[in-house]
Amino acid sequence: MKLFLSVLALGAAAAVFAAPPNVILIVTDDQGYGDLACHGNAMIRTPNLDRLHARSVRFTDFHVDPTCSPTRAALLTGRYSTRAGAWHTVMGRSILFREEITLPEIFAANGYRNGIFGKWHLGDNYPSRPQDRGFHHAVIHGGGGIGQTPDHWGNDYFDDHYLVNGEWRPFTGYCTDVFFNEAMRFIEASRDRPFFVYLPTNVPHSPYRVPERYQRHYLERGVPQPMAAFYGMIENLDENVGRLLDWLKQSGLEDNTIVMFMTDNGTAAGAGRGKEDATGWTGFNAGMRGTKGTAYEGGHRVPFFIRWPAGGIGGGRDVARLTAHFDVLPTLVELCGLKFTAKNSLDGRSLVPLIKNPGAEWLERTLFVHVQREEIPPKWRASAVLRERWRLQNGAELYDLRADPAQARDVAARHPEVVTALRADYEAWWSSLEPAFTNYGYIVIGSPRENPTLITCMDWHASTVREIPWDQSQVNAMPAVNGWWMLDVERAGKYTFTLRHKPAAANFSLQASTARVRLGAVEATSPVREGATSITLTLDLPKGPARLDTTLSDEATGESRSAFLVEIARHDP
Repeated sequence: MKLFLSVLALGAAAAVFAAPPNVILIVTDDQGYGDLACHGNAMIRTPNLDRLHARSVRFTDFHVDPTCSPTRAALLTGRYSTRAGAWHTVMGRSILFREEITLPEIFAANGYRNGIFGKWHLGDNYPSRPQDRGFHHAVIHGGGGIGQTPDHWGNDYFDDHYLVNGEWRPFTGYCTDVFFNEAMRFIEASRDRPFFVYLPTNVPHSPYRVPERYQRHYLERGVPQPMAAFYGMIENLDENVGRLLDWLKQSGLEDNTIVMFMTDNGTAAGAGRGKEDATGWTGFNAGMRGTKGTAYEGGHRVPFFIRWPAGGIGGGRDVARLTAHFDVLPTLVELCGLKFTAKNSLDGRSLVPLIKNPGAEWLERTLFVHVQREEIPPKWRASAVLRERWRLQNGAELYDLRADPAQARDVAARHPEVVTALRADYEAWWSSLEPAFTNYGYIVIGSPRENPTLITCMDWHASTVREIPWDQSQVNAMPAVNGWWMLDVERAGKYTFTLRHKPAAANFSLQASTARVRLGAVEATSPVREGATSITLTLDLPKGPARLDTTLSDEATGESRSAFLVEIARHDP
């Protein structure tokens, strides 16, 4: 039965407690299902996550998108990531559509105080920043990872600068320690009302940096790099989870706090690739095929634990039904008794019946996963159609997960009727996504909420992802590549555009003799003074959406590239 759009009568069966529950949602970055000792990994040390696992309801067939931004978009909107605007991690296609309603906005409308600590990766500019989408307090890095282009220049996981409600501030310590410290500080300051804490860590995403003491144990046991550092990052994370759980108990908040733990895609470095090392240890992927960025099971099946002592949720029970990230929003709406009228149809379904009774009646549905790395998603690219028993990969390969969880034997020829049915489900789902392809996650300029606005090449639209310098190391290499941004001018008027290759603090001279800016039909050009680190051009702009193109041309070398950073300011008369 095709159920790609399920609408929940939200809040109708909400549990009633003396006080609304607090909520802590922990999401790690690039940690796979097999990167936990409690899931059978004999090498990694995760005692605190194992403790949470032992006391939680665990969903063992829980799925997300195979990459970062898409999972976050679906998690926070209750809708397929492509509908919400985030089907890529760069190229302006990791920015939430502004018409989407997010989970923190729902919590805020119901009196909760909301904080985010770590990785956002759904837009670095208004109206897509966390403080624009329902969070009262935000401590985050820029872009999709520490050290990426929108991040503070020179951040390296240690003693970094992070954005605190939109302003860069220095912090001391390792990134994960800082984010958990700030989360606990926020909780302590929010005890007089219910709170929602979103803790999406940047670890164990690359680059694999962690204090040496956390990786030493793995190196001594023969775990190769970068896996040893990857495991060390998870061990440090586990230590912080333990600190948080112990603190909740000591502070009297444990009983009425819902704690959820999940990851955002399959493992990035926890499963071996290539030849075995001398010890024979090549990692552990829980018997699954594929890793991060693939549509096979190992790319998108992840842990999901939920515990709430006051609500009777815990006890170490497993739920083996097919579930997904977009189910979290309707689940929390029901558990917390939130008032919410959906503006858009939800794809998610409340998991409360299964949480209460793993054997509850659960209407089978078809779910969909795809990996998109293009401006406009191509049909059938790196895709999976999921039912309880079946996986249709890339529209052609069929796997029976009951008999073959490792997806080693393609049985499409033996079950053509299943292939036909799942292909039809995909076709209907794809048709429902197509309106999103011509929409954009616009960056708004000229708003008092963000003026000036600093945009970076991570959000360029381009013909291919290879043209996007999304990391600071790529910007340092100065590639001669070009892209454009999709902007929306909130108020007509005079705007200045300051073009740079690198941030002002880098003091890097422009490799150009001529600069050009064009927004829609309005254009300006100017010669570039030798040795200048920036060039500013002025445009009189009408209100409305338009494409921004910038060009920095060097007559001496013949090279031309778009500005990697542009600061845009509206000037009131």
